[in-house]
Amino acid sequence: MEMMKKRTTTKRTLLCLTITLLMGVMHAQAETKVTKAEFGKMPDGTAIDIYTLAEGKYEVRVMAYGAIVASIKTPDRNGKVADVALGFDTLNDYVKKNDPHFGGTIGRYANRIAHGTFSLDGKTYHVPKNDGDNALHGGPVGFDKAVWQAKQIRNGVEFTHLSPDGDQGFPGNLTVTLRYTLANNALLLEYTATTDQDTVVNLTNHSYFNLKGEGDGDILQHKVQIHAQEFTPVNADLIPTGELQPVRDTPFDFQIHHAVDQRINEKSDQLKLGMGYDHNYVLDNGGKLTQVAEVYSPESGRVLSVSTTEPGLQFYTGNHLDGVKGKGGHIYSMRDGLCLEAQHYPDSPNHPNFPSTELKPGQHDHQTTIYKFSTR
Repeated sequence: MEMMKKRTTTKRTLLCLTITLLMGVMHAQAETKVTKAEFGKMPDGTAIDIYTLAEGKYEVRVMAYGAIVASIKTPDRNGKVADVALGFDTLNDYVKKNDPHFGGTIGRYANRIAHGTFSLDGKTYHVPKNDGDNALHGGPVGFDKAVWQAKQIRNGVEFTHLSPDGDQGFPGNLTVTLRYTLANNALLLEYTATTDQDTVVNLTNHSYFNLKGEGDGDILQHKVQIHAQEFTPVNADLIPTGELQPVRDTPFDFQIHHAVDQRINEKSDQLKLGMGYDHNYVLDNGGKLTQVAEVYSPESGRVLSVSTTEPGLQFYTGNHLDGVKGKGGHIYSMRDGLCLEAQHYPDSPNHPNFPSTELKPGQHDHQTTIYKFSTR
């Protein structure tokens, strides 16, 4: 299957053209107001800017620290606006308390790498372990803890980060560009990565959504649909076993809408291991920019649809939120937010049967994810 092949420049060029056309349509239909302000200072005194993207009743704020999505304000079915993204009010809290990775841009490798070890070109590399015996979200100092360079662009902002050779144990100087644009009620994330040595890369956004509004209770009544016929089961360390397991006749079947709590407490070894849903879905999109998921809140009427070019989607139901004090003093408890992380599969460098995450010099890794908001 083509999805299983290594990334090629030709494939990425065609994808880039498709994305450019899509962005052109979006930009032709709407003009978003973009403003910049200082959000705070890092412990070393570095000033961190935050950008506000505003289009009618829709507003997104993104900051240079971690290229983090700090807030997403959308109207409900009655036109009442609320922030649907969990997070903090201050830069200091993001720097010191963001263990849940609220809104962060995750890299170099999103999700888990078993034992913090992988091999590439016959050489073994080690990423510092920060999740038991495994490396999680790029190691202890991942991309969501870096200060990115930023510049304003039409309808949004462009962030750039250079991860030097050896950063968290990964080979090669990796340059990542991430564009956030807001148009037609849709937040578009476009990533591009290049390297000067063979390396692995897996990027995603780690926003937690509550379509009732952050701090307004749990997401158990949210209805979720994921266009995937298979998922990757995990072992006790939440590392994929290497299998692709059909979702049919299991609690993991979201091919039609199901409320989160409809089957989350069923007797299932996989649900027990994840303390709920914390699993990668094998998407049916064939590597094309396609709608792959939808979330609907019956209480608010808000709808979130997710489109992506990525082969996987990590569905996480905030199982490890344990009383984090967030925006406005709100306490985020277990299952008060959910994540839909478009990415490659966890631990892919150690599973040759998974879609490759290798990136070589001269290649461009392009990926796109769109979070679109509406009501019903």
